[in-house]
Amino acid sequence: MRGLVTVFGGSGFIGSQTVRALAKHGWRIRVAVRRPWQAYRQRLLGDVGQIEIVQANVRVAETVERAIEGAEAVVYAVGAPFESGKQSFEVVHAEGPKLAAEAAARQGAARFVFVSGIGADVHSVSKAARAKAEGEAAVRAAMPSAMILRPSMVFGPEDHFFNKIAQMALLVPVMPVLGAETRVQPVLVADVARAAATVLADPAASGRTFELGGPSTYTMQDITQITLDVIGRPRPLLPLSGGAAELLGMGGDVLAWLRGPLPMLPPPPITTDQLALLKTDNVVADGASGLADLGIAPAALEPIIPTYLYRYRKGGQFADLAPPAALRV
Repeated sequence: MRGLVTVFGGSGFIGSQTVRALAKHGWRIRVAVRRPWQAYRQRLLGDVGQIEIVQANVRVAETVERAIEGAEAVVYAVGAPFESGKQSFEVVHAEGPKLAAEAAARQGAARFVFVSGIGADVHSVSKAARAKAEGEAAVRAAMPSAMILRPSMVFGPEDHFFNKIAQMALLVPVMPVLGAETRVQPVLVADVARAAATVLADPAASGRTFELGGPSTYTMQDITQITLDVIGRPRPLLPLSGGAAELLGMGGDVLAWLRGPLPMLPPPPITTDQLALLKTDNVVADGASGLADLGIAPAALEPIIPTYLYRYRKGGQFADLAPPAALRV
């Protein structure tokens, strides 16, 4: 096996797939999570003894330091789709990466990967995007050789986009569309994970930033229509903007706040910060290094989302549907 790599957020959507990819590449892996008792299934992603689970909280420097001890490499894949309780964007996307990178530098870790996001910008209207930009700067200050991955919308069986649209379609007769004309470039979570494993093993990737997007771009209205086609639930589309969208976002903010003391509540459908992100396109910039530079051919969206969205169909996986509009000839 290769050396030891610590993965912060290794039980999350992107982090768990990163653990799987690193295991296939032969690394020994230490999965650092806040609640170890919820992450023991991660051990099944590798050989016996290849993956260990440790407790670490990115708000607590001592636990971060302990989780990195003896590691040759670190991957920071902690994410937060919305703020709740003590898990603020500043903590998760800025202070956490800073603590981890500084600890990695002190302990002599040779490689560091920070999973950020397209749109990270200190001048962004989104608080999350500003925090990610601060995190990138802090990581590079501590470890100039660090690699930064900026995925666009990430999709996969546990995603927060297609699943959320499909869930909403079960509840409403008319489908609201937020940021209808905003362009996105969905990338498969497994491709993001492969990118993380690849840059750790590639000396030529040191100090570089990679923007990760799939092979096609779509508007949010396209995304909504494709989802409805896949689950076989036609709905009229109602683009929302201005006051109606802001009202929906404010309701989501209240629900996110309530999840701090009441974590059993469902996640918010949308928050005001997520609405802010939808005001700008989320696609790979012209000339940016990307998956192709890492030898990865990105997976297309259309063949994959039916493999997990079938559960929202009438009849589930046995439903007989016409192909999605995007696949019709």
